[in-house]
Amino acid sequence: MIGVFGGTFDPIHFGHLRPALDVIQGLPMHEIRFVPLRVAVHRPQPVATAAQRLAMVHAAVKGQRGFVVDERELGRTGGSYSYDTLASLRAELAPDLPICLLTGLDAFGDLSTWHRWRDIAELAHLVVMRRPGAGEPGDPELRRWMEPRLASRPGDLAQSPAGLIHLQDVTQLDICATAIRNQIALGLSPRFLLPESVLTLIEREGLYRK
Repeated sequence: MIGVFGGTFDPIHFGHLRPALDVIQGLPMHEIRFVPLRVAVHRPQPVATAAQRLAMVHAAVKGQRGFVVDERELGRTGGSYSYDTLASLRAELAPDLPICLLTGLDAFGDLSTWHRWRDIAELAHLVVMRRPGAGEPGDPELRRWMEPRLASRPGDLAQSPAGLIHLQDVTQLDICATAIRNQIALGLSPRFLLPESVLTLIEREGLYRK
C-alpha cells in the first residue's frame, strides 16, 4: 500500500513531514510519495521554481525510510489535479495495489470543488489527516457521500485498491509555508519550523527574500 501526498511544498516543512510520518507509522503502508505540484489549482502559484521546490523536497525526505519523491507533476502542463495524478499512478502500478491519497481535514472539506472529485475514490482510498478529537466535514452532501465509504478499521485499506475513506489522527503542527516565507522576507529565521537541510537550500538560493 502506498500513500500519495501532493502539495506546492513552497517550502516543505515539519507541518507536512510529521503528519506523513504518523500516517506511515499508523497504517499498513510501505511508502509515501511526495508529489510537488507544478501549477496550483486552489491556491496562489508557488514562489520558488519547480527545480528549487523539488530540491527542497529531496533534501527534506532524505534518509527517512518510506519517504520518496515523485516528480511526475513537474513535467505536466496545465493545472495539477489529484485525479490526473492518481490516474497516472494507477496506469503504471498493479491494478490491485492499494493507493491512498493523503489530505488534510480542511482540504477534504472542500472536496466537492475538486476536479472529478467523485471519481477519485475509483482510483484510490482517501486518508484524511486530522488532529485528535477533530470532527468531520460539515457539508451535508460530502457527509452523505463519505459515510458509506468510511473504513471501520485501518487495515481495511489494504484489502482493496480504492474506494474507502479513513480518518487518521496525526500530530498537527501550526506551521504554514506562507508564514515561513514572510519571516524570511522580514529577515527573520524560520529555524526549527523546517528541516535544517531545507533551510540550507533556502539560504543558498536566496529564496523568499524581498
